[in-house]
Amino acid sequence: MDEKTSELRDIFVDTTGEETVTERQADPRGSITENEDPDRVRAEIDDLVETMRERYDFRTDLDTESYRRLVRGFHDDEDDEGLAETLSLSVEQVVDARMDLHLVRDADRDVPNFEAIRDRIVDGAADDAIAGDNGNTGTVAHVRRVVESEREATRANGRFRDGFTELLTDADLTGRLTSESRKDGLKEATEDIETDVSF
Repeated sequence: MDEKTSELRDIFVDTTGEETVTERQADPRGSITENEDPDRVRAEIDDLVETMRERYDFRTDLDTESYRRLVRGFHDDEDDEGLAETLSLSVEQVVDARMDLHLVRDADRDVPNFEAIRDRIVDGAADDAIAGDNGNTGTVAHVRRVVESEREATRANGRFRDGFTELLTDADLTGRLTSESRKDGLKEATEDIETDVSF
């Protein structure tokens, strides 16, 4: 400890009567979402799900409570097998429901030749033609589902996916700032893109 630091410490001790200059934060700081009203969060998730159901052609026809449970499970890092068991669904139904809600996992892209298949899909090739070059029809159908879900999410400017995240994770504040930043810097790329900006 140098002389200046020592002098400052002595001033602190004389002024406060405390020997400890800094205090450890032993108590957990808690979560941004701990103080959220659970009924409000539930209602807002349901509203997002219902808006999506009206806007998009869902492949699945679950009740709102099941979609809500899936959204919560996804954000709690539950795997599709566990969600399928909890919701009494097949894994395929869980995956389709996730895609309906724009909830794409990194693992959804972890398939052989993903980028090559995606590029062919974007170019308008049929599943059978793609499968002949890059894999089986099941893999191609899965990649197509991922591509469709991500396209819808992009056209909605991530509104629904970000909405779920903000309601259910500690990334609430960060998510809002990121979302606002993206909105401010985003230029219209397609005619049907939505802009969720209020002036």
